[in-house]
Amino acid sequence: MTQDLRDAATAVRKNAHTPYSNFKVGAAIRGASGALYLGCNVENVAYPEGTCAEAGAIAAMVAAGETKLTEAYVIAGSPMPVTPCGGCRQKLAEFGAGEVVVTMATTGGAEQQMTLAELLPGAFGAAHIAG
Repeated sequence: MTQDLRDAATAVRKNAHTPYSNFKVGAAIRGASGALYLGCNVENVAYPEGTCAEAGAIAAMVAAGETKLTEAYVIAGSPMPVTPCGGCRQKLAEFGAGEVVVTMATTGGAEQQMTLAELLPGAFGAAHIAG
């Protein structure tokens, strides 16, 4: 885990749009170039039309022209570190190798690290659809 990822995720979390749950999440991912990409969750009154923080960070990375991530950091205001949802685990696995470390943190300072392979064992990948 690097301090710049933690600082960026913590800062972007403040921008989360969470008028319904008040559960703010910030995410920072590092692309293969070393650049950081940020995302925060954006709720919508028409559930489940919101966007997760991790998905927002991935979209920013892809919009910038990168397609490989090397680290991820996710922070939420919860009593224990929150793992990415199932959909975001798959999204992270689309752009990161199994050994990529995802740090999950709380605003209180607790952290937990897992690799993408640990978060999503048996991930669905391109090899599954190759003919």
